[in-house]
Amino acid sequence: MSAVTEHLKKRRVAFEEISHERAYTSIAEARAMGIAADEVLKTLVLKTAGGHAIAVVPGSRRLDVKAFQKAAGEKRARLATEEELQAAFPGYELGAFPPIAGLLGVPAFVDPEVLEHETVVFAAGAQTESVKVKSKDLFSGKGVQVVHISREMEEQPDQFLR
Repeated sequence: MSAVTEHLKKRRVAFEEISHERAYTSIAEARAMGIAADEVLKTLVLKTAGGHAIAVVPGSRRLDVKAFQKAAGEKRARLATEEELQAAFPGYELGAFPPIAGLLGVPAFVDPEVLEHETVVFAAGAQTESVKVKSKDLFSGKGVQVVHISREMEEQPDQFLR
């Protein structure tokens, strides 16, 4: 049992575990499971003045860093480096951070498009393991702010897989 599934069980959140081929991006994760990219969550970790925060957007969209900075009140917030991620979150593989504020101990900023889906899928700490949950169950806790922080991708998602 992973830290993610343990956390969900403690919170009494119903979930489904999904094993799949290794996926380095949310779009590849969606393809591996045969679902739409906007149903898969992309969790990005940002470095802020106070430490870290996560931004959660649909896999079919991109994080708008300026919108995040404004929402978080952090003019200098930026994407965390691989070295910073490995030092701060050693139990999680790069590209497989779960969108759970309480588990990671950081604030979460969730794009409202995420909540347009009844269920969502996200990486569960490993690039071969995902979890499917109801979005309202996942983002009902403390430390979660729903705010517009994403924008459309300039290219079609399939172009990122070539």
